[in-house]
Amino acid sequence: QVQLVESGGGLVQPGGSLRLSCVASGFTLDRNNIGWFRQAPGKERERVSCISSSGTMTYNADSVKGRFTISRDNAKNTVYLQMNSLKPEDTAVYYCAARGYYCSGRISEYDYWGQGTQVTVSS
Repeated sequence: QVQLVESGGGLVQPGGSLRLSCVASGFTLDRNNIGWFRQAPGKERERVSCISSSGTMTYNADSVKGRFTISRDNAKNTVYLQMNSLKPEDTAVYYCAARGYYCSGRISEYDYWGQGTQVTVSS
């Protein structure tokens, strides 16, 4: 069974930090590019970060550059999203997704998706 499971979301104050995890099962994560997407109520789902299968290439959206860091530990079949200096506008459901090619920004080009984890940034 192919599965991606996100965890690590929660409520945090502005300026705080969270680390999200995406654990894969049923497929070889180290041969997949992994993207992090988020969706706030009433808004389009947007890509925030992506990491290549080897970990040598990463992408970060302008809105999160300098604050978010994507990384992977293939031995643990896990990809992480370290989120620092969080802002209220970062509030969204965060999803991880996998595909076997390049780090596409198009939702339709990802093969596997997790169910999401809620991140709420509020004082």
